[in-house]
Amino acid sequence: MFSDPEKVIEQCGIQAGMTIADLGAGSGRYSMAAAKALASTGKVYAIDVQKDLLSKLKNLAVREGLYNIEVIWGDIDKVNGTKLREASIDLALLCNILFQIESKENIVKEIKRILKPHGRVLVVDWTDSFGGLGPKPEAVVKKETTKEMFQKTGFHLDREIFAGAYHYGMIMKKL
Repeated sequence: MFSDPEKVIEQCGIQAGMTIADLGAGSGRYSMAAAKALASTGKVYAIDVQKDLLSKLKNLAVREGLYNIEVIWGDIDKVNGTKLREASIDLALLCNILFQIESKENIVKEIKRILKPHGRVLVVDWTDSFGGLGPKPEAVVKKETTKEMFQKTGFHLDREIFAGAYHYGMIMKKL
């Protein structure tokens, strides 16, 4: 029913040594899947505003032997809120969070700032509200809206991916 982080991450073309930022990491399911895909090379920055979730994620990563996840307390709603250096990230993950973000313009600007030239962003979000299963109807960010939002900020659609029955998935590439 929900998106499967490991299956979604498999479609991203992660390569050894990449630097990945999971923006709005939450429970860390995407961070963990990305860290496993890196196979102990590279790094995953798991960024969230909720310190308790980051603490749980760090403990889970250590229990699973994933030492390439670094948690960062940050506010992805703000430019520079990730606390990451400019042009330092190969792949940004924006998974199941876009519908919660207040300033969608700021998050796109922040992603553009932190991505290396030709870096990519994976966007996964709800296609609809599904009678309360997903976000409130007014919070749903449609696929076309997401695509346009990134395109007008200097990205192009690399490809769409399968993200489950209730979600859309796309990889946007920084021009």
